[in-house]
Amino acid sequence: MRLLHTSDWHLGQSLHNYDRHHEHQCFLDWLLDTIVAEQADALLVCGDVFDNANPSAASQRQLYRFLRQAKQRAPRLDVIVIAGNHDSPGRLDAPGPLLEEQGTRVVGNVPRRDDGSIDVEQLVLPLTASDGAVAAWCIAMPFLRPADVPRIGPDAGDPYLAGIALLYQQALAVAQARRQPGQSIIAMGHCHMVGGEMSNDSERRIVIGGTEMLPSGIFGADIAYAALGHLHLAQAVGKQPHIRYSGSPLPLSFSEVHYQHQVLRVDLQEGQPAQVTALAVPRAVDLLRLPEKPAPLEQVLEHLAALAPPEAPFEARPYVEVRVLLDQPQPGMRAKIEAALEGKAVRLARIDTATVRRAPSLEEATQSLEQLDKLQPDEIFKRLYRQRYDADAPAEQLAALAELMAGV
Repeated sequence: MRLLHTSDWHLGQSLHNYDRHHEHQCFLDWLLDTIVAEQADALLVCGDVFDNANPSAASQRQLYRFLRQAKQRAPRLDVIVIAGNHDSPGRLDAPGPLLEEQGTRVVGNVPRRDDGSIDVEQLVLPLTASDGAVAAWCIAMPFLRPADVPRIGPDAGDPYLAGIALLYQQALAVAQARRQPGQSIIAMGHCHMVGGEMSNDSERRIVIGGTEMLPSGIFGADIAYAALGHLHLAQAVGKQPHIRYSGSPLPLSFSEVHYQHQVLRVDLQEGQPAQVTALAVPRAVDLLRLPEKPAPLEQVLEHLAALAPPEAPFEARPYVEVRVLLDQPQPGMRAKIEAALEGKAVRLARIDTATVRRAPSLEEATQSLEQLDKLQPDEIFKRLYRQRYDADAPAEQLAALAELMAGV
């Protein structure tokens, strides 16, 4: 059977106060076309469907409209959605009974029985091929918090890691019991695996009880493919091509401008390794760093003034991060940059400033609290200014500081 693996849509995300609804819609329209063109049997969405736990009505409509259109265009498509660390498990679960009528199964919370025990069997879901027969069993594991995992005795080491491993083992045992000849077992998860490369600007770190990264050994040998979410860079875990992050479908910060965003096509045949093919996602709106490396303000303004006028609608214009190298403070810098970009084919998202810093001396780096307490504010200001710009603080700035301190 053929799966499409995607994750980390972050519907409702804004980039430096710019709404990204247009970009997400372009991706979802492309994904609908891809589902049909690739004749996919199933779509796996591995968490962080929304950017926050209280998504806007517009982003929720965007998701449910997509799911309805997917059912219309690919009636036999199975869709499984799990919650990520950005999602509200309860909010995702709420429309579950309605979505099941359209072939979409959602796992937000870890299901529990009336007595409070984990109902592992509800975490193992069938996937059907085009002929309607079950072709694979999917372990649909949402993002796991400490209260979601089985309790382990004190001799098991880290109770969170051990609990996750045990829960996957229990779910795998259910899948193995249900599997018939010719059927595969796959797993879904939203987590940070050991060896996974992350973006520090846009990925919320998962630190629970001092533990963040999970070992790939939690996926048993019988699992033909592990579809993961959380990391925005598409990558295999270690040297195991069957354990993969699909990555986010669009760059969620300027640190991701060079990421190759993709959806993964996974072809499964029982008894053989999963065949994985990357399908590049077109970038509807570009992210630009101008210039590529920080430069003095005068050069930056010349660079921006040479940009072309807009030919695309506002929502399709690239976002720009302006990168300035400072040797001293530049009052009014933002106004100058905004004036240079007026009537240009970009949207100013942020201004990134860098300074030519010299390394502080050992004496400067080891100032004690007692020594700092003896310094006057203007003396601290002078030292910091010299450390950052390698020059004496200008008289007008010292005068402004004195006026400020008098007001305080």
